[in-house]
Amino acid sequence: MSAQPKAGMDVDAFLAWAEHQPGRYELVDGEVFAMAPQRVRYAETKFSVQLALRAGIREAGLACRMLPDGITVRVDAATCFEPDALVHCDERLGPDATQAPAPIVVVEVLSPSTGQIDTTPKLVEYFWVPSVMHSLIVDPVRRMVIHHRRGTEDLIETRLASTGRLELEPPGLTLTGAALFTESPLAES
Repeated sequence: MSAQPKAGMDVDAFLAWAEHQPGRYELVDGEVFAMAPQRVRYAETKFSVQLALRAGIREAGLACRMLPDGITVRVDAATCFEPDALVHCDERLGPDATQAPAPIVVVEVLSPSTGQIDTTPKLVEYFWVPSVMHSLIVDPVRRMVIHHRRGTEDLIETRLASTGRLELEPPGLTLTGAALFTESPLAES
């Protein structure tokens, strides 16, 4: 049985609470939200994204790390998210770290339960984090990537890709849209 979270939590209280709870949660404006169970299509796409990021980092020889879901990105004092993958290029995090303090790339894979949240409020809030230069929203059904990039004067530029190259500068990472998806499309679930 899990304890009910307090209303109006800050990120530090939330992380202490969440560490002892079954399941996964995110905190938005002090309110705790449980994350829905994953479908196979979502899980396989998320894993493909993680592998593609890791391979791209190695190929570019970057001093960065891909961190999978489960690592927290603090947006402000009352909001934190767990992206499906992220790229962190600052100093190496300790083995017991639960947060990436300065992610440069965040990735969300769309699912039926999170599509509206991932494409609007969460996208905006990720760019409140000064280190975030790229947000990739991966649509496993349409096999498409929406690449949002922080441009000059904090202007957010958007590009749609399905098979082309994604240039993530900084940190100097190149991916192909096709590498972000499983080898073959999955049947509708």
